[in-house]
Amino acid sequence: MAENRVYEVVFIVDPEVGDEDLTRLTEAFRNIVTDQGGSVTKSEVMGRRQLAYKVGRKNEGIYVLFEIEGTGLEIAELERRMRVSDQVLRYLTVRVDEDRRRAEKLKARRARKAAKRPFAQGAAAGGGRGQAPAPAAEEEGEA
Repeated sequence: MAENRVYEVVFIVDPEVGDEDLTRLTEAFRNIVTDQGGSVTKSEVMGRRQLAYKVGRKNEGIYVLFEIEGTGLEIAELERRMRVSDQVLRYLTVRVDEDRRRAEKLKARRARKAAKRPFAQGAAAGGGRGQAPAPAAEEEGEA
């Protein structure tokens, strides 16, 4: 069996589509993914936005984001259905699991390096870099 991957799918829906039709469309796409063996972990309607350029005489569209876990077969079927749907203006699918894994690795490395630095603890207490040390009380008394 193939390894599960994480994908983000953003699609733009025709702005003339009503709220109930939009709900019906997103549920149909969610069912396509689940029927193919995947799962939609996040679904967000980002709302009506201005497009960067005209798409079929449309200046704006309704943006929808899906985060999908699956093998990739459900993505192929989902994209096929989006391609033939008149309500979907554009779509984009990006695999994000490798990027997230790489970001977590870099974050952990940064945390390890920060823990090794001797000035990291002093900077948190207010003794930041580039500041002269405060004069001792004994030196002030002698002058």
